[in-house]
Amino acid sequence: MRTDDFDFDLPEALIALRPAQPRPASRLLVAGPKRMEDSHVHALGTFLRKGDLLVFNDTRVLAAYLAGTRLRATSDGSGRAQVGFNLITRLGADHWRALARPAKRLKLGDRVEFAQGLAAEVTARDQGEVELRFNQTGKALDAAIEAAGDMPLPPYIASRRAADAADRADYQTVFASRPGAVAAPTASLHFDAALLGALAAKGVESTRVTLHVGAGTFLPVKVDDIASHKMHAEWGEISVASADAITRAHAEGRRVIPVGTTALRLIESAATAKGVVAPWQGETDIFIHPGYEFLATSGLMTNFHLPRSTLLMLVSALMGLGRMREVYAHAIAQNYRFFSYGDSSLLLPDLT
Repeated sequence: MRTDDFDFDLPEALIALRPAQPRPASRLLVAGPKRMEDSHVHALGTFLRKGDLLVFNDTRVLAAYLAGTRLRATSDGSGRAQVGFNLITRLGADHWRALARPAKRLKLGDRVEFAQGLAAEVTARDQGEVELRFNQTGKALDAAIEAAGDMPLPPYIASRRAADAADRADYQTVFASRPGAVAAPTASLHFDAALLGALAAKGVESTRVTLHVGAGTFLPVKVDDIASHKMHAEWGEISVASADAITRAHAEGRRVIPVGTTALRLIESAATAKGVVAPWQGETDIFIHPGYEFLATSGLMTNFHLPRSTLLMLVSALMGLGRMREVYAHAIAQNYRFFSYGDSSLLLPDLT
């Protein structure tokens, strides 16, 4: 298949710059092979069954945008310059790869100072990417980044407004507990404690996995033939308890519904047979596109994705490309809000 097959026109006005408040007030488009229904996230339980297992990603987003001052010894006093970094991949306890803007202001050996006493040295540079070695390490570095940084909003939001204090809460799920992501698992942003309690009271079960979402989730597919695309790798973990919960749900004929493409990609990476998921830890670069046979997934709750993106390819693998074109055409016609802070969909291949 070709990348052009996954293109569509989206009115700019439908790109959400702020989330709905309260979180479950977001709209929810429920879709099966032939049925579509407009609803809201607070009514999610209407479409779920007792015993359904929701799989959440409990990663916590780092405040991974850092604004700093480059310091370089010069004779004319031009050594100071303002630069910004989006951290994208942790390379070690004190070492990150980052997107730099503007990268042309940096060279090897430059020192960059940030707020809260945080500083780093540029140790490598490749076009717009640099490697930074910080003056702190491990958990101390995590805390320093949290104090000095801002939320790393996706480019389609950051190009329209700056991150602010509200994003510190808005761009974090209510169960975020394991720091390491530089982008949010956005389908989970629609949940609050009240909704989670209501679903549990109905008998809907849940379990948690961890996938540290990378900035590569926003990268466009640049090849014409999607089979040639190379996915970015992200670190994840599935505990023994979570693997057992997923495997047991399948064995008992219950649905396993990941909340978000990140949770879906992780459980599919760890699946060893139809309905069987093993404990897992490591990096995954799994690329799910039409033709993929799902082993661990019965349905999916997910936001509306970018044109020509691997995420649109993933949902098309689950529902069929033709059906997803119909779903997205309906969402656009009905003014659903798109992308990270936008509305959501519940995709159920068994919905009749």
